[in-house]
Amino acid sequence: MYRIGLFSRIGKTTIRTLRFYDRTGLLRPGYVDPHNGYRYYGSEQLILLQQIQSLRQAGLAVDEIRQVLSGGPSQKVLEERSRQLREEIRTLEDQLGRIAHFLSIAKGEMNMDYNPVIREIPECIVYSTRLVAPDYDSYFQLIPEIGAKVTRENPGLQCAEPEYCFIEYLDGEYREKDIHIEFNEAVTAYGKDSESIRFRTLPAATVASVLHKGPYSTLGEAYAYLFRWIGESDWEMTGNPRESYIDGIWNQEDESGWLTELQVPVRKKTK
Repeated sequence: MYRIGLFSRIGKTTIRTLRFYDRTGLLRPGYVDPHNGYRYYGSEQLILLQQIQSLRQAGLAVDEIRQVLSGGPSQKVLEERSRQLREEIRTLEDQLGRIAHFLSIAKGEMNMDYNPVIREIPECIVYSTRLVAPDYDSYFQLIPEIGAKVTRENPGLQCAEPEYCFIEYLDGEYREKDIHIEFNEAVTAYGKDSESIRFRTLPAATVASVLHKGPYSTLGEAYAYLFRWIGESDWEMTGNPRESYIDGIWNQEDESGWLTELQVPVRKKTK
């Protein structure tokens, strides 16, 4: 058998660590001299120490290692650690992708006006209506009319704060004429449904988002950028794109000051 100092050198660990493993019951000495308290370790403890070191390098905590070594439900512990590691890898891959994005900007290879982020949109109450817009310019007439109608039929109805209104495109492809859309406005409470307008709870959503400043006629550039970014990332689309209007004709005199957020519902790709 080996004294603790020699055993620590053979096992490539510190005496302090061996004493800690002894206190926690993870690795007991093979023999303790009752007269002087010296700890002695043998080959069986060396094999056990190597198991512990391997599990520690896999990222398991002391309590988890104890559970694995005691013959408990080790599969659940190991599967959970595997899940955590996969999630950490995906997080690191996402960070690497974002660094690559900024490096491309620095090299002049990408448009620096757009910086995609992943956002969580909370559950909210909305009123919504589906319609066919003749073209994009018709939004300036159609959307105010929808709001005015809802206000007439639901006096006192308040918009949510912060305001959240968006158009969801239903065609599944780009169209310049006869565009099928659903308009949604977040409010603080349910109102009265009508033939064309209904109130509902919009589920929470994870979205990939970019901000576009300028006229709606150049939104195509932002869409192309965002779709490309999603395609090269660890995310995949799960729903129709949304256009959320932050600043526009109602509070900006010049269209160069219009601010629109493009949102695409996404989820992590399955690996």
